[in-house]
Amino acid sequence: MAYSGSCHCGAVTFTVEGDPPAGAMSCNCSHCRRKGFLLSFVPAEQFRLDSGEDSLVTYTFNKHAIAHRFCKTCGAQPFAEGENGGVKMRGINLRCVPDIDLDALTIQQVDGASH
Repeated sequence: MAYSGSCHCGAVTFTVEGDPPAGAMSCNCSHCRRKGFLLSFVPAEQFRLDSGEDSLVTYTFNKHAIAHRFCKTCGAQPFAEGENGGVKMRGINLRCVPDIDLDALTIQQVDGASH
């Protein structure tokens, strides 16, 4: 099974191989809090960028460990790229996945502000 998402204008589209997540992380760091992300992390090999590489811009901050990718046209940030223990990961902004029922997700609060 797979699920798909996009930025707001549709220039950037992606597919994640695997079942849609039942939960998400809500981080209180300065970036996530301001943008209201609900994130789910998957290994990079499960993620496929279907369109829009040329529409993506990258933003990094603090330790520059995560490449926050956003659409230069609409400003939506559908995913991020990073590593966890040497494993390449993608952070999926579940708010950019229309088929996921956000109200049904189990939300894990993460204290990113303390890092």
